[in-house]
Amino acid sequence: MTEYERSRTMPAQPEQVFDEAANVGRLESWLPDELHVEAVDLPAVTVHEDRTDEDTAALLRAQRDQMRLEWGTREQGSYAGWLQVAGIGAGASEVTVHLSFFDDSHDPGEEAVRDALDTSLRRLEEQVRLRVEHAAG
Repeated sequence: MTEYERSRTMPAQPEQVFDEAANVGRLESWLPDELHVEAVDLPAVTVHEDRTDEDTAALLRAQRDQMRLEWGTREQGSYAGWLQVAGIGAGASEVTVHLSFFDDSHDPGEEAVRDALDTSLRRLEEQVRLRVEHAAG
């Protein structure tokens, strides 16, 4: 098993960050470009990965009371992950994303995963910033 974790501070309340991250209709605005999530019957989703051109049955659960998203493959048990939002005061939040690969064939490697996580967190921050600015304006 291989695990990866990255964090990023965002200038918004944790509820605002979590609501943006957990919005199933907007996941593609911050997930890696090569991943596409289709909500079938939540928590069931289908994930299409461009790299392998495969569709994978997965689960996605949002736990707003804990500010946590959890996901993973359903049948193969290839990977799982979570996103946790925590308030750090002064209207800021820290977002941590953790991925676990149980099957090495699904692990694209440390550099690729690190870059994807950093890019996803940056894109999520951009989406949150747009949402907060729009709400304020």
